[in-house]
Amino acid sequence: MKKILLTTLVASLLVFTSCFKDDDTPIIIEETTIIINDPGTVGEDCPLIAVTGAITSNTTWTADNIYQLNQKVVVSEGITLTINPGTIIKGSPGTGSLASALIVARGATLDAQGTADQPIIFTSTSDNITCGQTAGTNLDENDRGLWGGLIVLGYAPCSFSGDITEAQIEGIPADDTFGLYGGTDAADNSGSLQYISIRHGGALIGEGNEINGLTLGGVGTGTLINNIEVVANVDDGVEFFGGTVNTTNLLVWAQGDDALDIDQAYSGTIDNAVVVLGDFSDHAFEVDGPEGSATGSFTLQNITIIGNTTTDNGEYADYRSNAMGTTNNIYAYGFKDSSDIELDNDGVATNYNDGLLTFGAWQIVLPAGVANVTDVFVNKAETVTVTGFGSTATAVTQGTQTIGASTSNFSWTYANTAGGLGF
Repeated sequence: MKKILLTTLVASLLVFTSCFKDDDTPIIIEETTIIINDPGTVGEDCPLIAVTGAITSNTTWTADNIYQLNQKVVVSEGITLTINPGTIIKGSPGTGSLASALIVARGATLDAQGTADQPIIFTSTSDNITCGQTAGTNLDENDRGLWGGLIVLGYAPCSFSGDITEAQIEGIPADDTFGLYGGTDAADNSGSLQYISIRHGGALIGEGNEINGLTLGGVGTGTLINNIEVVANVDDGVEFFGGTVNTTNLLVWAQGDDALDIDQAYSGTIDNAVVVLGDFSDHAFEVDGPEGSATGSFTLQNITIIGNTTTDNGEYADYRSNAMGTTNNIYAYGFKDSSDIELDNDGVATNYNDGLLTFGAWQIVLPAGVANVTDVFVNKAETVTVTGFGSTATAVTQGTQTIGASTSNFSWTYANTAGGLGF
């Protein structure tokens, strides 16, 4: 299909800087390219705008275009990127330093407020979705790793090894300062993210290291995050590296690793979430604690987690490395008889005994072969014993649960419409 290439100067669209590395070679970008495809691909009424580099002036992306992320695109400190409802952003393929991602640096703002009828969609260039649509026809939940992901960084507190106040987010070279996160402002504001669907990401950036669907590093309570969906990501669905941000209405489907991952003393609340494990998923929850002396307490509440019997791992939850917080009102079904909820080591078992890690109500549909609900709760600490672990859980039959997520809030999602979840 013939393509018409139109080149415009930086000032007319986006301004880029030379802070990106490709095998340690600076990439100097002085202009951007608009690629308008003939009808039959994207179409003349839906131009494809290729974007690479740093956004250094306030910019708005609109639903009558598709925006193609080529390598890292960074919203710079002091800058606002506004993404209108219904806008489609497609990430290009690539690994390592060439992996595509949208990064919101500390002090930058992402104003991405979709609606239930017009969600903002991040997906792959391989996806045949076009303007005005909410789904393509050629990809499904098994198509993973086709681009990178969305990374939001802030100045909120984190607990780092060595008690430093800031660190480099995983996957970004150490000399690229746009990758720093952490600080002392618990109320830091990185913007508003609402009704966003992130699909088919998780590009490899290093040996055994992939980009999460949504990475939140040191994001503060001034940031609004709700109604977020992550589908078919190679690594975690949503990972919280410290910070204090509160989130509601998260859905993760068919991630390759963990659905909701907590690290570095994340101290916010994750409320009303659904996890649907896929054929290659690991845990619904993976929860780590502080790495330094600074502590923090997470809250996971009102969550439905759905397993399956085909996933090799497919665990409910793993609490590790001094995790501190509370998990309450969790409904789980569909898991294998070997799936468990673990206290992974002596540190986290000690926190459980000391009341720093607590569990409220769980309702679990027991797999065939599991006699008692407490059998699902396993202490794997080497030297620390615990009592009462699993005592707040009850066995239920599917459909009789009284806790878990309000799943009707997810009727807008791709997982519901394409996956037939019946929300």
